[in-house]
This record gives sequence, structure tokens and C-alpha cells, in this order.
Amino acid sequence: MAKYTGPTNKLFRNYGVKDLSNRKLTTSMRQNASGQHGATRKKNSDYALQLKAKQTIRMTYLVNEKQFAKYYKNASRKTGVTGTIMLQTLESRLDNVIYRAGFAITRRQARQVVNHSHVLVNGKKVDIPSYLLKAGDVVTVRESSKEYIKTVIESIDLALNYAWINVDRNELKITFDRIPQREELDPEFKEQLVIEYYS
Repeated sequence: MAKYTGPTNKLFRNYGVKDLSNRKLTTSMRQNASGQHGATRKKNSDYALQLKAKQTIRMTYLVNEKQFAKYYKNASRKTGVTGTIMLQTLESRLDNVIYRAGFAITRRQARQVVNHSHVLVNGKKVDIPSYLLKAGDVVTVRESSKEYIKTVIESIDLALNYAWINVDRNELKITFDRIPQREELDPEFKEQLVIEYYS
């Protein structure tokens, strides 16, 4: 992805991206947008709302603009609800599943775990964070990387469980059971505005 090198807390304040530093949201962090006029109340245009909805989802999953547009285009060609299919595709990414399983503190760290070849998919090395998992795929940790992943798991205070993945933290194994349903995903995502943006 095109690496974002600016202040990560600004992304949280501007777009509501939640996992940039850790799983605990800083309650003392100001909720208004960053900048001198961030707290000024102003009415956003339809385009501004659509853009913000797109940026929120894109930056949450750490996907660059070109890649995100490709996910939308592929989803629009399939039968079903375009916005839901797009979110399901993003949720099926290998780096996201590593993060959801609690094998990384942030999605950025999950990308690093995949890039550094710490994990195997169905017994084969995969070092592409955007690799899309299919129902039944099994993700395991390489023998030489198990100690590192165990220290990461121990450092995460909040262990989250998701219905579409089965996590064995003792064996360091993740089974991607199925594609998640829309009601199981973040209710704050406004994918309909993303569709309107690209339309």
C-alpha cells in the first residue's frame, strides 16, 4: 500500500479509524476533527459525506485508493449487494484475519506478520497481506515464529471472538470457517455512501 507517514491519531479524529495504535481507544482523545477549525460546526455536502465514508473504510483496512477501487469494481460485478460484498472481501484479507484472531495488535502489525512470512495458509507460505481467504482455509504460524506470535498474543488485553473464524491460541491456528454476514461487521460503516461516491 502507499504508506501513510503522517500522525495516525489524526486519522482517528477525522475518519473514526479505530485500530491505529492499540485495541484500547483513548477516551481522553478529542473527538472533533484535527486542525485549527476542526471543532467548527459546519454542514457537510453530500460529496463530503460520501468521501468520508469511503476514507473511513479504506483507512480502517489499510488499503490504498487504487486497490480499494478495484475491490468496489469486482464487488459491483457480482450478484448481490455491492456494499456488503465489498466489505466481505475486505474482511477476508489475510492481514485482517490475522488481526481479528488476535495474532497482531493492529492491522499494520498484521501486515508485517504476513510480509515477514510468519504464517502459512493451508501449509504453504503466503507473504501477501491482501491474499483472500476462502471458507475452510487454515492459517498456521511457522515453527520458528511461534515464540514471537505468543508474545504478541500475551500483550493483547482484549481477546475478541468472531463467529466466522475459529481460533486455537494454543496451537496458533486460525480456521476461516465462512464469509461473515453484513450484520456481523462494523455497523458504523456506511457502504451505501461508498456506492454513491463511485456512481
